[in-house]
Amino acid sequence: MKSNINEEEMKTILVTGATGAQGGSVARHLLQQGNFKVRCLTRNPESDAALALKSKGAEVVKADLSDNAPLIAAMQGCYGVFGVTNFWEHFSGELQHGLNLVDAVAAANIEHFVFSTLPSAEKLSNGTLSVPHFETKAAMENYSRSEDTPTTYVHAAFYFENFLSYFPPTKGEDGTYGFGFPQGNTPLAALSIEDLGGIVNTIFSDPSAYIGKLIGAVSEDLDPAEYAGIMTRVLGETIEYNDIPREVFASFGFPGAEDLATQFTCNRLHILERKADQKLSHEMYPEIKGFEQWLSENKEKFAPFFQEQTSTV
Repeated sequence: MKSNINEEEMKTILVTGATGAQGGSVARHLLQQGNFKVRCLTRNPESDAALALKSKGAEVVKADLSDNAPLIAAMQGCYGVFGVTNFWEHFSGELQHGLNLVDAVAAANIEHFVFSTLPSAEKLSNGTLSVPHFETKAAMENYSRSEDTPTTYVHAAFYFENFLSYFPPTKGEDGTYGFGFPQGNTPLAALSIEDLGGIVNTIFSDPSAYIGKLIGAVSEDLDPAEYAGIMTRVLGETIEYNDIPREVFASFGFPGAEDLATQFTCNRLHILERKADQKLSHEMYPEIKGFEQWLSENKEKFAPFFQEQTSTV
């Protein structure tokens, strides 16, 4: 629902990563709600994703997180900033991007910074496990906490969308389908990434309630077999969860296999449930989708997995 706020009175939010998953969700929700003007940061203002945001009313500016001067310039006149960095694109370079972002927010005197970070697996496990993409975001959060900028931290759970990319159902020798990772039977907190923007919109709309807080963005907190059961019911194919040992998963050889294997192991051993985060997320954004609703709405996207794997020459 669009706001009735006079456009001249509306504050501006800068969204980094606006053409990606998290930033795109935030930008779309802010635009849809209409309580803020939206300025989207991108390295390529002519990309299809950037042009789509522009068509919805966003201002699109060119800059990236590797260069502070254009970054600070992009924040001029902004009330708030949503910040997210991309480990899987930049790997070791992500940390500097995060530090640059924190420094730019401070230099631009931003009144409300919403920063997407993650917990430290090393801290959770008392030093026995290290997950690079967790440690990097945790280091950025620690650095940010040393500044005086009014900040809300957001820890997004596993994405439902990962079942369409990293962990799609694949056919086994017995004709059934499955997915797997080293999660054991520990509940796996998850949400549709598209709903993250609804939570962030609530944070920006009620700063006094959320500045200084850490918000865990979670829609479901189900054990992996429960996700498989919902997939079986909705998609009409038998789908099972396979608990893959950490060492086996790490040996798969794709970029980040070791990182993800340790992440799931950390979840299994040290993040035993996130029911409080789930409850708060639903209170903050009542329209948040459960897994069954999301799956039903995206059923057609799963069809190619079954068609390709059952076709014969």
